[in-house]
Amino acid sequence: MVRLLLLSLLVPFAAAAAAPEVPITIRDHRFEPAEVRIPAGTKVRLVVHNQDPTAEEFESYELNREKVIPGGSKASIFVGPLEPGRYPFFGEFNQKTAQGVVIAE
Repeated sequence: MVRLLLLSLLVPFAAAAAAPEVPITIRDHRFEPAEVRIPAGTKVRLVVHNQDPTAEEFESYELNREKVIPGGSKASIFVGPLEPGRYPFFGEFNQKTAQGVVIAE
């Protein structure tokens, strides 16, 4: 019984650790790459590295994600599994330039 309980607690962590990683960089208030392709039906870890000296907020209504990333730091944002489609995201603090999209295919 104890083993089953421990296993049920560890499975979510193992799944998160096994998620494919997609690097995204914030530089000059822009996301690079601005277009990210991921497999549909798969949980993915977006690793966002803010190379700007100021904070930026990764936000997406379609992905239901919102995360402030301080300047010079990294953040992990898990998305999916997603249906095939386009999921826009933007930088809340620099909306005119910080635009991107996750494409699940």
